[in-house]
Amino acid sequence: MLELIKRISNVEASEIHDNLTLPYELRMRGRLRTTTETRQDVGLFLDRGPVLRDGDLLQARTGEIIRVRAAEEPVVTARIEAGLPLARLCYHLGNRHVSLAIGEDKQGSWIRFPPDHVLEELAERLGAVLVRHTAPFDPEPGAYAQAGQASGHHGHGHAHAH
Repeated sequence: MLELIKRISNVEASEIHDNLTLPYELRMRGRLRTTTETRQDVGLFLDRGPVLRDGDLLQARTGEIIRVRAAEEPVVTARIEAGLPLARLCYHLGNRHVSLAIGEDKQGSWIRFPPDHVLEELAERLGAVLVRHTAPFDPEPGAYAQAGQASGHHGHGHAHAH
């Protein structure tokens, strides 16, 4: 088994040995046993902290470099007008402590989140048009996330009323 022990950056594409495609739920873990795209057994032995992002690079104890890929998974993409409507939707979804991917493309602004009928109803009430599909889910890391640690307001382990 290849032991992936270190996060690295800035390598040439030719140095990448394999890809490891994981859903968001598994990219939050520092310890995991799984297989790469070429069916090589690997184990994650990483520091606790930042979620693995699409494109992150991991180095094995023996030197091989593995690229992390965000897996296609069920998501809801909410399309909404940029500006105040987008800000309102981000605020109300974020206020429910849901992980969100935020972006824009040729069709306009969008917010992506895991399927949840309550959140979907909220988004529609705020004017979003929803598409349920599969896509890579790579949410925003959060304002308090920093390399190797998560700290700040929401790191204290209890719920609040807003």
